[in-house]
Amino acid sequence: MAHNGIELTKEDITTLAVEGIVNAANNSLLGGGGVDGAIHRAAGPELLAECQKLGGCPTGEARITKGYKLPATWVIHTVGPVWHGGTQGEPELLAHCYRNCFYLVREYSIMSIAFPAISTGVYGYPKDEAARIAVREARRYLAENENPAAILFVCFNDATRLAYQHALTTS
Repeated sequence: MAHNGIELTKEDITTLAVEGIVNAANNSLLGGGGVDGAIHRAAGPELLAECQKLGGCPTGEARITKGYKLPATWVIHTVGPVWHGGTQGEPELLAHCYRNCFYLVREYSIMSIAFPAISTGVYGYPKDEAARIAVREARRYLAENENPAAILFVCFNDATRLAYQHALTTS
């Protein structure tokens, strides 16, 4: 379902034929669980080798690598905040994840980008709040750029999809 350049889907992000995918990474960028582990497995060992050269990534920032064996040309790695109740800057850090990813989308002229629900897995960020921030930042990017990327939010499960659907229709 499309909402002015923003779409929702429930698919495996590692199989999408888009120009770039976003990896919800950890600070080391060396792979982990969830979507991070799946992206590393699908991309092959070359991704890990390139990530080792990056020296990690602070929370809220983003780094870009090639996609290697993935259908996507690029992988943008961003480190979302761990949820501690919302009082330790989590909303700002999550917004920075999206802004820094969109900065790289613009810099590398990426025309289609797929995002997982950053921080909503083991990092425990509430899905509804995370979806509102993601949708707000995506809309801001689309409003400020002449050649907007097609933005795809890849929802791991029905609860995540419902949170994004709600954010798209109420904000």
